[in-house]
Amino acid sequence: MKNTRFEKMTINQTLLAVAIMGLIIVSSNILVQPQFHINAWLTWGAITYPVCFLVTDLLNRRFGPSRARQVVSIGFIFAVLASYVVADSRIAIASGVAFLTAQLLDILVFDKLRDKSWWKAPFIAGWLAAIIDTFLFFGVAFAGTDVPWVTLATGDVGIKLVINAMLLAPFRVLMWNLGRPRSVQA
Repeated sequence: MKNTRFEKMTINQTLLAVAIMGLIIVSSNILVQPQFHINAWLTWGAITYPVCFLVTDLLNRRFGPSRARQVVSIGFIFAVLASYVVADSRIAIASGVAFLTAQLLDILVFDKLRDKSWWKAPFIAGWLAAIIDTFLFFGVAFAGTDVPWVTLATGDVGIKLVINAMLLAPFRVLMWNLGRPRSVQA
């Protein structure tokens, strides 16, 4: 039996979502490199990357967890390949491992909380995923190097958590316009 709870995702919507996801990941992988650090505890990548969770949560809300996983999987392949071109190979590998783990966790937790208050699913899923993503990424990318990765990870996760909370307002606005099946919209 087909699930009619979620809207069907078109090829164009899938391609757009993958392109947006890939753009965010690749730019974040560039902005996390040492030459782009804001200070000793923060990178520009921490500011751009949380938008990935907003995209994933909107996809999950409108198209369901299966389609969100599909976009994440395709985005994962695209982003890792593109990251090898624009960033250090260790950053590309770390990004892939952290991205896939955190995004799949985000999708799972979001789906479990989907029927609670509108803000609980993106807030809780985003916080858990940001914490896992940050420490996986920095541990794989910079452990054993001269980069102060624990300090950077701590600063980045703090900023990501704040940005995740700030993205609740755009999520709320976009979920009514983009994030809900048309049959449910008023």
